[in-house]
Amino acid sequence: MFERLSEHPCSVGELARALPVSRPAVSQHLKVLKDAGLVVDMRAGKQRIYRVDPEGLARLRAELDRFWSKTLAAYKLAVEQPPEKSQ
Repeated sequence: MFERLSEHPCSVGELARALPVSRPAVSQHLKVLKDAGLVVDMRAGKQRIYRVDPEGLARLRAELDRFWSKTLAAYKLAVEQPPEKSQ
């Protein structure tokens, strides 16, 4: 669903027709993505059109980069420590 929205904005109905899930399931998924700041919506007549929020995606990318930087730094320290000698 997120991949489809990254290609072009869609309504709930458009997404539901393209996926093997119900409209309510699409709506729930979009609510989660919206609450996470990854998609935004705008009213177009009776429909809401959803699209990926580039700013939200940038924030997620920055958070993932921080996570991996910390994780890789910790891994590097663990690998570079000399092995403990057995007694």
